[in-house]
Parts: sequence; structure tokens; C-alpha cells
Amino acid sequence: MTADLTVRGAAPRVGAPLLDAHLVVERGSFRLDLPLAVDAGEVVALLGPNGAGKTTALRALAGLLPLSDGHLTLAGRDLDHPGRRLWSPPERRPIGVVFQDYLLFPHLTALDNVAFGPRRRGLRRRAARERAAGWLDRMGLADHARSRPRHLSGGQAQRVALARALAVEPALLLLDEPLAALDARTRLDTRAQLQQHLAAHPGATLLVTHDPLDALVLADRLVIVEDGRVVQEGDAATITAQPRTDYVARLVGLNLYRGHATGHTVALAGGFELTTGDAHDGDVFVAFPPSAVALHAGRPDGSPRNTWRATIGGVQRHGDNLRVQLAGPIEVAADVTPLAAAHLRLAPGRPVWAAVKATETRAYPAGPPARDTRTGR
Repeated sequence: MTADLTVRGAAPRVGAPLLDAHLVVERGSFRLDLPLAVDAGEVVALLGPNGAGKTTALRALAGLLPLSDGHLTLAGRDLDHPGRRLWSPPERRPIGVVFQDYLLFPHLTALDNVAFGPRRRGLRRRAARERAAGWLDRMGLADHARSRPRHLSGGQAQRVALARALAVEPALLLLDEPLAALDARTRLDTRAQLQQHLAAHPGATLLVTHDPLDALVLADRLVIVEDGRVVQEGDAATITAQPRTDYVARLVGLNLYRGHATGHTVALAGGFELTTGDAHDGDVFVAFPPSAVALHAGRPDGSPRNTWRATIGGVQRHGDNLRVQLAGPIEVAADVTPLAAAHLRLAPGRPVWAAVKATETRAYPAGPPARDTRTGR
């Protein structure tokens, strides 16, 4: 079954993105100002800290929250345009939504949950149930068609919710933290299955998530929002190579600093200087992974160009290693092995020396805040 992306006789312009939106929503002191473009067949992940505006954006796209300004055009059809006093209610938008808690109807079987959307959109009961059965079969849930939500596992409920969203053949699929409610093992399996289903979806997909792994695995492109605005946007390789805010750096697991470069020397706020392997002149970011930070009981000898006294702020397990938070002239995260931590007797408040080789750092121009490269805004 192939989704018909033509909506009410309107076809998308040749070369235009399937979703073309500038979401402006004002709620009290908060203002969302988010240009957003998504092509047919593309999966875009919207990430950001709590309060950044991700949920506001999703609700505006779904029609649960009207725009204050801007526009929302999907498959060539204007769905929300305050300047023209135009607004389409949720039930008249070619959009499917998978909510974080799935929100399956508890009194309906899996089959009737999936058939609900097509029935609401005018399909006869028999045809709607046939379509629903087809989607459940695609999801590997044909044997659970007569099961009610309380008898489904978390992963099964997620797939029923996805089938329900896709059964209306949406031009835009919205996923709100679709894997957040699952345990680690179920999440791993369900993520792989979700990746396959999204790859087959011919429409546009927007994934709202806090999890960088979900975004990196499932999305073609990442859009990072903070305080209601886009701060960085691009593919995974671009984002992970050159983070531009502290949030993005933490997201991809890097230490990040902004300073002024003169050749290989970067002066940071407070007067601390880092020597980098890249030469620049002007404002730059300097990034390096926690694994590049070596800890010593005394001042190290040898090649490291960057050494400084630090104090242990905290120690936490991080995979097979320990993540050490360091206070000092700069705040740094360092990864060490449990053996090294025991040898150094690492504990909060203990003084150490930190070292980072210049060759382990990356410096790149800071420039102005990132703009949406798809719309130029």
C-alpha cells in the first residue's frame, strides 16, 4: 500500500519540501520561532533540553495549538496561516501522531484501534478493518489483532500505535518520544523495527526525542532547538563533529569551549588558554572528548601542551569506564578506567592534574548562531 500524498486536490510544488513551515507560537513569556522543512521520505529529529519548545512545535503541527504567526504548509496545502486567518482542525490534517504514552483506546482491540483513524476519515467498517489487519501484519502483530492494550507488551503497544498512525496514510508522521516508555532491551529491538518502518514511509517524518541514540539511528537530519530557536541543524556527522552549544556538546559527548584564537592558542573566558592542533584567528570553538583527558597525581612530564590543576567534582559510572567531573580554571569531563580511578584514589574534593594533548583537540570557527540551511531564515 502506497500513501497518496496529494491532499484535497492540492499537490506539492516541484522541488518544494513536503512540509514547509515557520512555526511561531507565543505562550506567556515563551516564544517558539522555528523554521522547519522536511522532504518526502525524510526523517528529521527535533532535539533540545526540557522547555526548548519541542512539544509546542509538535502540538502546533498536529493542530492542537494554533500559530501566533508564520505558516504551516503540508503537501502544498496551507493548514495554518494566521496572516490569512486560516486554520485547519486536527481531524482535517493529513497527519498521523504516535504519542509518548501511545494513548491506545483501552476498550478496543488492536485491530479496532488501528481501524479507528480510517473509519473517522470515511472508510467503511469492513475496508477500515482490512486496512488495519494489513498494517498489523506488517508490524508482526497479526496474532494480536483481537488483543486489547492491557494484554500487549510495551513494544507491541508501540507498534500498534505506529500502525494506527500510518493507517491514515499521513503526509506527515509525528513521533513524540516513541521509545521512551520501553525498557532497555525492548527499546533496542523496537528501535530496529521502527527504523525499517520509517524507511518505508513515503511521507515526511518528524521525531521528537531526548535520546541522541534514537536520533542518530532513526533520523536523516537533526534540528537542535534551545529557548524556542534553532541553534544547530545538519546530519549526524556535522552535528557530532562541530557542536555549537553546551547542550549539543553534552548530547554528543564532548567538552566544548568558546574563545578567541591567535594561531594555535585559544584564550578562553577568565584568561585560561588552550593550545590546539588547528590554527585559527578570531572566535572559535574548541572541542575534545572526555577520553582525551588524562589524569595524574602530579604534574605530568612529556608532550601534553595543556596541563592544569583540577579538583574532582564527582565520579559516575559511564559504560565500562568512569566519568569524572573536574572543577578548576575550566570545567571538564574526563573518562578513566576503574583501575586508573583506584590507582589515583579518585574521590570528590581530591586534587589532580589534568592534561590534554593539542592533537586531541578540534578548533573551528564560532561564527554567528546557526540558521536553518533549508529555508535561509
